Amino acid sequence: MLRRKLLPTVLQTLLLASISFMAQAADMNSPLGQWRTIDDETGKPKSIVTITADDKGTLSGQVTLILDPAKRQKVCEACKGELHNQPIQGLTIIRNMHGTDGKYEDGIILDPESGKEYSATMKLKDKGQKLEVRGFIGFSLLGRSQTWERVESNLSNG
Repeated sequence: MLRRKLLPTVLQTLLLASISFMAQAADMNSPLGQWRTIDDETGKPKSIVTITADDKGTLSGQVTLILDPAKRQKVCEACKGELHNQPIQGLTIIRNMHGTDGKYEDGIILDPESGKEYSATMKLKDKGQKLEVRGFIGFSLLGRSQTWERVESNLSNG
């Protein structure tokens, strides 16, 4: 009798666990989520960028957290137009990115340090744990790449 009652519960638990695992695996094939950017000069984590998609699948990325509390109030002094003097934390730095199968292109990336915008591509690496982000002018060969690391859990703004 006890066995009949436990069996459905065990099966339900296994089913839910496998669905959860599949959902996590699917997420690893997508750039959606939070990414830790790395400072080119120091090699240390710099910020968290959250990549989202609109209803058409177009990706954008927003600086959701600057990791150094002393720099969280920093503004984009070098930016032009409506972005001039906007806080970097909260700024959308990736726009109009399209793609599938781990490769994304035709986007624009903003470098908040220089205020310049570049054409951009992104590519998932290491089973979705890393994201290679490349900004360039004209040809993809003439540019600079950064490797961002996937953030495993949500970080607070504190």
